[in-house]
Amino acid sequence: MNRQLSQQEIDAVFQNLQDRKRETPAAKFDFRRPDRIPKSQVRAIHLLHDTFVRNVVSSLSAYLRSYLTVNLVSVEQLSYAEFLDGLPSPTCMVSLGLKPYDGNGVLELNPSLVFPILEMLLGGNGKSSGAIQREITEIEQRLLDGLFRIILNDLREAWKGVTEVDFTIEAMETEPQLLHILAPNEAVVSIGVEIRMGDTVGMMNIALPSIVIKMMRQKFDQQWLVRKTQATEAEQARGLRMLQEASLTLEARLEGPRLSVRDFLNLEEGFLLTFDLPIEHPVELTVNGERKFSAQVVSTGKKRACLVEEVRPGKA
Repeated sequence: MNRQLSQQEIDAVFQNLQDRKRETPAAKFDFRRPDRIPKSQVRAIHLLHDTFVRNVVSSLSAYLRSYLTVNLVSVEQLSYAEFLDGLPSPTCMVSLGLKPYDGNGVLELNPSLVFPILEMLLGGNGKSSGAIQREITEIEQRLLDGLFRIILNDLREAWKGVTEVDFTIEAMETEPQLLHILAPNEAVVSIGVEIRMGDTVGMMNIALPSIVIKMMRQKFDQQWLVRKTQATEAEQARGLRMLQEASLTLEARLEGPRLSVRDFLNLEEGFLLTFDLPIEHPVELTVNGERKFSAQVVSTGKKRACLVEEVRPGKA
């Protein structure tokens, strides 16, 4: 246990460390991707599709007459080739038109979801078709048109907060590698949405060209400024609604002469105190101890009241 390493053994250890460093590939940076968008815009797209997910869960639940759970899983930038490599084969893919913008997007629905949905559309419960792995037929594609139109309508409504995009179905394909709408190295924003129907779980994937979204950067900035202003106004309205039910202590004070503690302790029953205030002297109204109003004492029938004459300047 006390044996010391020789200089030759120490040199061999350092040599092994240097060899491992050379074998480890260095991090690669691709400066040929001018179409990538900033992270702030990716976060804005994430918030936008949070709205889409909330809308689509209610729309699909009503359309399929079944309870669904829909979650936004990821929003990230990939190359189009990487996006396609992550999809199952065969699957159900739709080429999306993005009018008025030039370019196409992709909407993919996993087979683990497609066949249970088809069974539910035909009157079944969708529980016995989750393991089917085959290409969908032309008749099945027609049955899915209504489903895709509902999804695209919710997607269109979610994007209205930023800009008008008319998502339309242009083509349908079953093999990912055959849908050549973008160059393999072109950057896309990939949105992953998990859909759960009972015991069935699958993914819906959306890919939008980063170069098209980059063209919308000014609209994203404008939408952020508007949303920030609207959020402030909404928060103020919400705070006011909450405060309307709160309770305040309102007191009317007739301020008169001051008494010493000695005189106050000597007061007895029958003593008369004079305040020496004229009848037109204003009464101070305090709210939770803070002077807020100046008023006059008036009578309403057999009761006494205060008529507010002036609002004191001060903190709101």
